Formats: sequence, structure tokens, C-alpha cells
Amino acid sequence: MTFPIAGVTINPLLLVGIGFLVGVLGGFFGVGGGFIAGPLLFWTGVPLNVVVGTDLAHMTGKSIVAAKRHRTLGHVDLRLGFIMVIGTVVGVEIGAQLIELLEAASNVDQVVGMAYIAILLIISAFTAWESIRALRMIRSEKLNVRDVVAFRSITRRVHSIHLWPMLSFPGSGIEAVSLWVVLGVGLFSGVLAGFLGVGGGFIRMPLLVYVVGVPTHVAVGTDLFEIVISAGYGTLTHALKGNVDIFIALVMHTGAAIGAQIGAVSTRYFAGPRIRLIFSALPLLGAILVALELWGGLGGV
Repeated sequence: MTFPIAGVTINPLLLVGIGFLVGVLGGFFGVGGGFIAGPLLFWTGVPLNVVVGTDLAHMTGKSIVAAKRHRTLGHVDLRLGFIMVIGTVVGVEIGAQLIELLEAASNVDQVVGMAYIAILLIISAFTAWESIRALRMIRSEKLNVRDVVAFRSITRRVHSIHLWPMLSFPGSGIEAVSLWVVLGVGLFSGVLAGFLGVGGGFIRMPLLVYVVGVPTHVAVGTDLFEIVISAGYGTLTHALKGNVDIFIALVMHTGAAIGAQIGAVSTRYFAGPRIRLIFSALPLLGAILVALELWGGLGGV
């Protein structure tokens, strides 16, 4: 099947399969799945600037399905999500403008690709290290809880920042945290969302857990709610720049809608550290895919 906006021919069943895979992962980990879908779309031959916009369009629809399911499970802090999205929207626009500058300079593939690899490797290594330590704590101390975080000292230091205004988030069990911390998390993840063509969830979910102090299951659901808004805004701004192939996004969504339901329900059967440990493999996989594609492209020059 030929997709004229992207200028490529792709088997639609392959796109449905990519959508289903990313839907399962997104529903389970609370991420947009762009770090997997993006490299796979890039691998099929879609230009990277179109990958960025199209992936955002696809993950918007998928995240609506997954967030709705997590809401029924009590895993969404709406107050936190609405406030954080303010910083995210600003960050998305900054990231989209960076893409435009790099595209004009004709080196967008190399710069964005290397940024992907570095960020994903850091996230993968830290999350794996922390979650393994948390699981050891549960076993050694015989804790009967669903969620343990090994590095709570990070959260305590952040919560000691009493920069007015201070906010509480009962849905996440947080008594007081600075508004600027929440906005900062949203801004940083938003820049990555607009720049890398992802929902920002692969960095926002860990930041919610380690920095803001949100329980893992609530971080998953709240992150998906946030992605609905941030990816939706990112889709709009990239569409205006001609970076969205809506036909590819719709084909992918047919698989993603089913996968997102499966992933969201599956979180009920896993403790927080195990979710984070499994999650740590995904950024690593994404980094490998991008590295292989860049290496192949450079090798052909």
C-alpha cells in the first residue's frame, strides 16, 4: 500500500502489527511507545521528520484508549496530569521548532538519532539498576507491598525544595511538592516529545516515580493521560508543518486500540519494581534499533 504523504509503500499488516505491539507496551508501561514505533517506522523507509509527526498522531489515539482503562483501575491522578501538561505543551513546541531548524540544516537524522541513543541508554541503565535494588529490598526485608523504590532519597530531596506555591496531590499520596518541580518534569519531557517524536513517557514515567514520588501504577496511568494531551498538541503542530501522514497513523491505530486494552489490564498483576525492571529493556531496544538504522544509513554513504 502506498502512502503519498510519506512517499513510501508499506504492507498495512506490518503497520497494524507495529501498532498492536506499541499499544500493549504503552498500556502496560504508561508510555507513548515512540521509542519503539519511531525506529520501526524509520526502518520501513518513512522520512524521520514524518516519523516524528505520524508517531505522535498514532499515540494520541492509542493513549486515549489506555488512559480510559487505567482511569477505571484508579491509576490516574487527574490533578497532577492537568498541571504537568502546562509545562509539557511549552516543551513540545520547543522540541518541534528544534526539528525544523535541524531539517533546514539537512542533518536532522544524525542529530535526532544520536540524541535518541544517548537518552535511551541512560534511562535503561538507571531504571534497571534501581528496580533490581528495589526487588532485593523486598526479598531481604520480606516486605508485603506492591511498590518499593530503592532511591527515595531523590524524592525526599526534591520535596525539600519549598519553592512557592506548594501543591498536594492526594491521588498520588503526595502531601506537598513545588509547582515548579511538576512543571519542570512536564517541560523536559515535552521538549523530548516534540524533538524525538515520542509522547515523552519513557522519561516522564521514571521522573514521576523518582523525582515527584508518584507510585508506579499511578505514574503509568497519569503518564498516559498526559500523553493524550501532549501528543495531541504535538500532532497538531507537526501537521501544520507537513510532518504527519494521517493514513499511516490510522492503520497503526487499528492494532494499537486492542493492544492498549490488553496492556492496561495486565498492570494489575505486577508489582511496581517488576514493571520498572521490564520497562528498562524497552529504551535499550529502542537505542539498538536507532543505532542499527543510523549505522546502515552511514554505511551506505
